[in-house]
Amino acid sequence: MQLENYLPIFLQVVIAVIFAAGALITSVLIGQKGRRSPLKDTPYECGKPAIGVTNPRFSVKFYMIAMLFILFDIETVFILTWGLIYREAVLQGLGVLWGMISFIIILLIAFLYAYKRRVFEWVKES
Repeated sequence: MQLENYLPIFLQVVIAVIFAAGALITSVLIGQKGRRSPLKDTPYECGKPAIGVTNPRFSVKFYMIAMLFILFDIETVFILTWGLIYREAVLQGLGVLWGMISFIIILLIAFLYAYKRRVFEWVKES
């Protein structure tokens, strides 16, 4: 292994660390010192004072929908890339087609299970 090949990477890391440290030190030395007060520390949104609880409780269904969205989003990306290589891959055999069919069947079963469990209902529970 030739270490001189890694010299540019090492120099870039050293320069990045020196730049970051220099920017932080300069900011502390030159920057204005802010005075903290309870009024400045209160959270606000769009210039309005916060009303209500700052950490609301979310229903479990919110997280279920988020996880299902991620699942089906990844499925879409996978199917899109599969569609791009399908023409070249099918020349080597139909294993690629059967693999995708089984993938879609598994996801369809997961979708039907979520539908049966009424995960997709947006009615707020009391």
